[in-house]
Amino acid sequence: MDREPPRDDQGIPGFDEWDVPVAPGIALHGRSGGSGPAVLLLHGHPRTHATWHRVAPALAAAGHTVVCPDLRGYGRSSKPEPDPGHEVYCDRAMAADAVALMAALGHETFAVAGHDRGCYVAYRCALDAPDRVTALAVCDGVPILEALERADAGFAERWWHWFFLGASPHAERVITADPLAWYRPDEACMGTGNYRDLVAALADPRTVRAMVEDYRAGLTVDRANDAADREAGRRIAAPTVAVWSRHDDMPLLYGDPAAVWAPWCERPVGTAVIDSGHHMAEEAPEQTAAALAACFGGQGRGRSRSTTSHR
Repeated sequence: MDREPPRDDQGIPGFDEWDVPVAPGIALHGRSGGSGPAVLLLHGHPRTHATWHRVAPALAAAGHTVVCPDLRGYGRSSKPEPDPGHEVYCDRAMAADAVALMAALGHETFAVAGHDRGCYVAYRCALDAPDRVTALAVCDGVPILEALERADAGFAERWWHWFFLGASPHAERVITADPLAWYRPDEACMGTGNYRDLVAALADPRTVRAMVEDYRAGLTVDRANDAADREAGRRIAAPTVAVWSRHDDMPLLYGDPAAVWAPWCERPVGTAVIDSGHHMAEEAPEQTAAALAACFGGQGRGRSRSTTSHR
């Protein structure tokens, strides 16, 4: 694993910070920088856009405009009231936010990488906006329907938090009682700015509520949307690479994750394995950046206007 000393800055050095309206009452917070074909990086749970602070500058140096938002409900992005059907925080809503963000920043087309929960939003972008997504990297995840259909006792033992967050009425109360004890963020690995951004987000009970709603949507709305797409034969048109962490549990749970993705994609699925634990962008940023650069390096057909700053 390649780790760097913690940085003392906040967010992503050299990147413009913005808050961009993407839907009525919804704005995404984040940062962007670089020039060239656009790449959208989507963080996982419970991280913020700052998780990419070592990866994003490397991709910018490789010739990309890199856009890193906080997902709806996470970080400093808007946190709307949940609805009984969990549509507000479903992957389709978050993907629509992401597509609208890229349009607002001047990017007609873009490549997208998503890690953990961001993986679900990334492939939903590719399914729902196929004319916008030029390439897709799915990091440490498989389609949520596939994960739930394979949810045996071993899955439940390792990923019990899915069902606690998604189904327990006590989840918000337990987490908000002491968010740092629950999540145990590691400042030495994360970097100081990234750590501070996460700690500030977790201190807001609305963030915890939104993250719990993300999991509730996963067990209901997102699962149903995946099932409808599979039944309809909808598949991902963009070139796709499955990326996973060597020291996480993806192969243990799924064997070959790329094989799980294959029926969902029109083209053969590429693979990349990162020598890290689950938080690959923080634990092995150089390897992660190199894998994403290789995935997106040939996607030069993205057309971008100059980026507009929103502060």
